[in-house]
Amino acid sequence: MTTVRQRRVGKGTEAAEDQAAEEKNGKPDGKIVSDHTGGKLWNILSITVGGIVAISLGLLTSVYVATLHENDLWFSNIKEVEREISFRTECGLYYSYYKQMIQAASIQQGLHGLVYDNKTESVRTINILERMNVYQEVFLSILYRILPIQQYLEPVYFYIYTLFGLQAVYVIALYVTSWLLSGTWLSGLLAACWYITNRIDTTRVEFTIPLRENWALPFFAVQIAAITYLLRPHLQPVQERLTLMAVFAATFLFSLTWQFNQFMMLIQALALFILDCFDMLPAAKVTWLYIIQISGLLLVCVLQFFNSMILGSLLLSFNASVLFARTIQKNLKKGSLLNRLGKLILHVLLVLCLTLLVNKFIKKILNLESDEHIFKFLKAKFGFGATRDFDANLYLCEEAFGLLPLNTFSRLSDTLLFCIYIFVLFLMTVAAVIVAFRNLSGSNQVQFVAKMEECTVTLKPDAAYNLIHTVLFGCLALSTMRMKYLWTSHMCVFASFGLCSTETWKLILKCVHLYTSQRTHVIKYSVTIITLLYISYKFWPGIMDELSELREFYDPDTVELMNWIKSNTPNTAVFAGSMQLLAGVKLCTGRTLTNHPHYEDKNLRERTKQIYQIYAKRAPEDVYRILRSFGTDYVILEDSICYERRHSRGCRLRDLLDIANGHIMDGLGENEPDLKPSLYPRFCEEIKKNLPSYTTHFTRVFQNKTFHVYKLAKHK
Repeated sequence: MTTVRQRRVGKGTEAAEDQAAEEKNGKPDGKIVSDHTGGKLWNILSITVGGIVAISLGLLTSVYVATLHENDLWFSNIKEVEREISFRTECGLYYSYYKQMIQAASIQQGLHGLVYDNKTESVRTINILERMNVYQEVFLSILYRILPIQQYLEPVYFYIYTLFGLQAVYVIALYVTSWLLSGTWLSGLLAACWYITNRIDTTRVEFTIPLRENWALPFFAVQIAAITYLLRPHLQPVQERLTLMAVFAATFLFSLTWQFNQFMMLIQALALFILDCFDMLPAAKVTWLYIIQISGLLLVCVLQFFNSMILGSLLLSFNASVLFARTIQKNLKKGSLLNRLGKLILHVLLVLCLTLLVNKFIKKILNLESDEHIFKFLKAKFGFGATRDFDANLYLCEEAFGLLPLNTFSRLSDTLLFCIYIFVLFLMTVAAVIVAFRNLSGSNQVQFVAKMEECTVTLKPDAAYNLIHTVLFGCLALSTMRMKYLWTSHMCVFASFGLCSTETWKLILKCVHLYTSQRTHVIKYSVTIITLLYISYKFWPGIMDELSELREFYDPDTVELMNWIKSNTPNTAVFAGSMQLLAGVKLCTGRTLTNHPHYEDKNLRERTKQIYQIYAKRAPEDVYRILRSFGTDYVILEDSICYERRHSRGCRLRDLLDIANGHIMDGLGENEPDLKPSLYPRFCEEIKKNLPSYTTHFTRVFQNKTFHVYKLAKHK
């Protein structure tokens, strides 16, 4: 590479460069050997201390989040049904498959039950291993069965401790990435401290334990660390091969554990594509990374019984298109500035057109519609036309899929993280623009190179990758709040790297004509240590208070409902209701469901919309017919949905159903002109009046302050 200056082998600091210069000026041979030996010993000591600190911080983070979980729920003292209810919504669904595997007579029978499952969706047999990313639950359940720990550790604790243990892997990976970028483990220490003190915005593992992202993000962080190391210069062939294997393993595990893997890796592929276009990364390594993404995703596809959503992913189409376009445009990185810009524009257009054509062709051939709701949601979210689509509006109305709230930045600024991040981002972006222009112009003028040397040294290939990575995932987080955890954790890495980087301070000091090697080191370490002391002073008391705050799980209405279902309904009973509640019903009672929260299937989305007519303005005969078509024996109505106040008018579930059905919404406010009044009252309200038209089909068998359960009549 001629576009960026590569770091010298050694400690990676200005001191190493100064020492080399002094040796060149004529040190005695004995002194050179002595200094070399001393340098090696110092490196070994530094790596040892840094490694111990990394492992210690990782373990402390695991203990920290585990303690918060225990203190919040008093998990060790509550009943099993309460523990299971604490796994809300889709968390309960995923954990139910772990429980199912544990309770199976044998591992083979447990796997058979997952491959031929007829309890997750009534009147249908589905392959859970194909539809959902639950191999981690399968692996963990098998591990629990074969290890001699059953007498000492309950299955639920084995499960949650594994997730909390992965947080140690996560923090260590962030620590190592920052260390690799900056050359000092103090940077990793700062990144880990920021991750912990900004816990509200960096993780939610302590209250959503089984969520797929809590499994996947530690492996994603390991992958980023491996890519960062791979992009370092002068790697030995053995080091490069081992690093590529680590990238593949992390990519595979990340893809296996999260259904949104393809979208996250598409953003990563876009980052590689941008950097490759501006000649800021070694082309051969970029090619390997594209191939690793494709092979990792295809291997997951095979394990998921050729899941159609993976085969039709934009990632596979994009990576294949890029590799093809690069083979037919071999002279892309040669020529004058205007010539290269023209080639670059043509290359980008070719890749985009090929991606769309290949993706459309694959979806047409395989008749894929699994992810159409995501594109409808994105189209409506970014203002490409209003929609009455129920699925798209369901996402649009959820806070998690809205824009990132502004108070997030004030919280991140309290720890100085966001302020330093913006400062580092500005410097790196300026450097990136200069390097990109220099690469495209192909300038080799000595004076120009000398003037820009300070900028290029702050943008080595590994730093360039992390810059584009943080920018693209930042855009994702700003547009969709749920994805902020991908950005904020990397923000800790990027800010700490910039603050502890010799090149950053060297550039700043040279700009103000105050540069010396000693001054650079004094400022770098002083600012880092002062920041660590500030964080410790301001946030340590708050962390201690948080750890001492004790609460207890309390949801008597749901507990009463689950106990009633287990005691008063047959094991083969089929239940209808909201997606979130039914996940808990499956986990706590093992009963068959009509629908569930894993929404990546078109048939399930259509089924859910039909089931939700229990909250719409429909005739009792219509609702009965719909429920019976899915084999429903019992339907659970929730007052929190029927009389919802959490969302504003137009975003309540009953409003979304009214709009989709073409009916006027309840309450004061405007309605679209073509919406008409319904001929029937709202089902969930009217059924409670016990009118003959309702009691003919529905009999109330259970109620408390929150839930109403009705048994469906079985008419001939």
